[in-house]
Amino acid sequence: MKILFNIGHPAHIHLFKNLIWDLERHGHHCNITTIAKDVCLYLLEAYGFKYEVIGQSMPTLASKAIELVRIEARLYRIARSFRPDLLVGGSGNVYVAHVGKLIRKPSIVFDDTEHSKIEHFLMDPFVSAICTPSCYRGDLGPKQIRYNSYHSLASLHPNYFTPNPAVLTELGFDMSDNIFLIRFAAFDASHDTKSGHFDKRYIPDLINKLEDKGKIVISSEVKLGSDLQKYQYKFSPEKYHDLLYFSKMYIGEGSTSAIEAAILGVPSLHFESLNIGGQKSTILPYIGVLDELQTKYKLLYSFCDERDLLSKVDEILKDVDGAKMIWSQRRDTLLNDKIDATVFMVWFIENYPISFNQLKNNPALREKYQFSSREVV
Repeated sequence: MKILFNIGHPAHIHLFKNLIWDLERHGHHCNITTIAKDVCLYLLEAYGFKYEVIGQSMPTLASKAIELVRIEARLYRIARSFRPDLLVGGSGNVYVAHVGKLIRKPSIVFDDTEHSKIEHFLMDPFVSAICTPSCYRGDLGPKQIRYNSYHSLASLHPNYFTPNPAVLTELGFDMSDNIFLIRFAAFDASHDTKSGHFDKRYIPDLINKLEDKGKIVISSEVKLGSDLQKYQYKFSPEKYHDLLYFSKMYIGEGSTSAIEAAILGVPSLHFESLNIGGQKSTILPYIGVLDELQTKYKLLYSFCDERDLLSKVDEILKDVDGAKMIWSQRRDTLLNDKIDATVFMVWFIENYPISFNQLKNNPALREKYQFSSREVV
């Protein structure tokens, strides 16, 4: 089988890397195209993937619309030459849906972002199947397939991820250090237009609390002020999850790293507010994965008020090692409940469209993939 993957975000590389390697080991031919966003190109090269760049990440909705046409024209030309049997993309990948329709080949999107309203409006009428975590809050109609896992488990499941402490040496740390990782997001995706940043007035208080108990590392998609630049260490992006694993607490904007921290058993504090009509709203985006990690597993806490987040920081700092131990136990519970996302994706793609029809019509198979805690085979 010939499969065309389009990468739209660095997280999609982690989502698909083990899938692509498994498919290639099974004799399938995979081709990768990518949008040049953040560290996409660096990660693809670090993992040894060959790829073709078909577009850039743009900052405004108007520029995104223009670039969408250019990207799809380039993807169409590549698809006509490669002649894939199937096109695959991550959350909100309208490109594979549109091009798949044009070349009359099926497209599959693995999506976990409920508030991607624009992307779903453009994508859903044309895509063949949309696979979402079972906790996904939206009903996407007959094309939706639910599976009992998360995107992040495709790379961070213990079947694939073994933390490497070498990153600590690279940064001048050791295993005894209390490392606190802070992340500031750019909020430049089309579904982030109403997202609000952590109020700068509260950052000194956060820094003082953490610095008193350990060492701070800041990862930022936006330029930092001179007072924070000393916390912005240089390290290889592919080692980010190793550093995250060895951290004692994660505090960050946006959902991806917050989910990853939770899945790695790190106390995860997620901040994101909504700006509606120029006013700061206290309503968080309704994301099923965040909700489940918070309410069912208590691995993550979402905040839209800085003072509430700082209060939770104080609570965890009272016993940092004890909190990490509790989170590790909660992580074990989660891993026992969830299936291996990569194994599911391999099975679904290799057997498509039979797999799609079986999940729609076979209750026993739906239970195995959507609700059972058993490992899939």
